[in-house]
Amino acid sequence: MAIKVTLLTHTPNPEQTVAMAAKLCYSPSGIDDIRNGLTEEKTASFINMLSDLGHASPTEHASFTFGIEGISRACSHQLVRHRIASYSQQSQRYVDGTSFEFVTPPEIAKNEKALKAYERVISMQSQAYKEIRDALAARYIEEFCEKYGGNVGGSDEEIIEAFGKENKKQCSAFIKKANEDARFILPNASTTKIVCTFNARSLQNFFAHRCCNRAQWEIREVAEQMLLQCLEVAPNLFKNCGPSCLFGPCPEGNMCCGRQKEMRRKYGKS
Repeated sequence: MAIKVTLLTHTPNPEQTVAMAAKLCYSPSGIDDIRNGLTEEKTASFINMLSDLGHASPTEHASFTFGIEGISRACSHQLVRHRIASYSQQSQRYVDGTSFEFVTPPEIAKNEKALKAYERVISMQSQAYKEIRDALAARYIEEFCEKYGGNVGGSDEEIIEAFGKENKKQCSAFIKKANEDARFILPNASTTKIVCTFNARSLQNFFAHRCCNRAQWEIREVAEQMLLQCLEVAPNLFKNCGPSCLFGPCPEGNMCCGRQKEMRRKYGKS
């Protein structure tokens, strides 16, 4: 499954919103007339001024919400480390793990020996998840049957339906309880889906770190897709975004990738 990033929603007129905040800081304008005179050109001028001054707080008033799918749990663990953001992630408690897909890193995919070992273990983990989950669910349901009478088998839906409305909630809870413990066997390769909301300042920081060549390949692709979509709706706000080396020395020190010129060409800053 390919990585897919979708800009779901954002602050209406994000650049004008930032410009209004900047205007309030640097002019005697009142709230009632803060929008007055904010033409496209004047809005861009305010945003450029903020960038030149290093005054970033007004950019926090514009927010952007993304839907991200096709990434691994290894990737999402990195994503949620960006703390000035909000996240809602697909639950491994409420979603049956037998339906999860898995991400295969490109370097493994092109190495026949590595790929064979990888797929073998993924298959074993997937089967182990199903066996653990089914065994736990069967025990919980058996206990439920002993308490309320009856002997029901079949799919989750058939089992829940057979107990009638009054017991559906409890039976469903038993099945989710089985998912809760079975998920411990799932690998970092398991795919996940997540909705995240950043303000523009936090996004600028995110792009500086995650568009870097030294970022893990998966989150770098997420960051690049996010940046392209941000540029479509707020080009002035994000025109200088990308890895930290675009406008100065690489901050990675001895771990620098040595490809600063290449990165500047890629982002049109050469």
